[in-house]
Amino acid sequence: MDLGLRDRVYVVTGATRGLGHATARELVADGARVVITGRDEETVAGAAAVLGEGAVGVAADNADPAVAGRLVATARERFGRFDGVLISVGGPPPGFVADNTDEQWEAAFASVFLGAVRLARQAAEELAEGGVIGFVLSGSVYEPIPGLTISNGLRPGLAGFAKSLADELGPRGIRVVGLVPGRIDTDRVRELDALSADPEATRTAAESRVPLRRYGTPEEFGRAAAFLLSPAASYLTGVMLPVDGGVRHGF
Repeated sequence: MDLGLRDRVYVVTGATRGLGHATARELVADGARVVITGRDEETVAGAAAVLGEGAVGVAADNADPAVAGRLVATARERFGRFDGVLISVGGPPPGFVADNTDEQWEAAFASVFLGAVRLARQAAEELAEGGVIGFVLSGSVYEPIPGLTISNGLRPGLAGFAKSLADELGPRGIRVVGLVPGRIDTDRVRELDALSADPEATRTAAESRVPLRRYGTPEEFGRAAAFLLSPAASYLTGVMLPVDGGVRHGF
């Protein structure tokens, strides 16, 4: 199936590793070109080099108000167009209600929530008909995850923003989509498992709750994201797609 990605240009934030990098890899493999971001200049340059000529890396922090405009400008300058963005950021620090400080909440809000809103607003201004804005969210959109209080507070609000944006941009032919990963075998998930007294037992227990009885791979997430961002998904907007092996039991 031709997804129609050849020569299209996307910005993918938080793409030096994990879900963002897996998505960028699938986009490039199908002929798209990408501007990827990460906070560390050396790391993002290395990630772009791995992706090849179809990628350029920009050291950027989503919390910086100037980043959104700079990324779209980079896409146009380097590749001559801008077709969409996938907004992905590292998860906020774990912790329970009593553990997380005001500083942690403020930093996470600036990066996870407000930074994503700025990027989406900038993209909405710049995109033409056929453009797409994607958000990488979390299972906490549907149900709080123990020990991830900040994520539980911010991700559902971001999903609500995405749904509102889909309604507003639909008449212009611009789509807005969300991806809701479950237990995908990334560094982030392994780090969370490692917080338990017995990480191996924790993973085994988590896998037992997944109907497919295993963690997903970053490649599986990346393929789902590349499809949603592609012209092949041209009649999908306002959707929140669980990529979780069937963990979500609701319709």
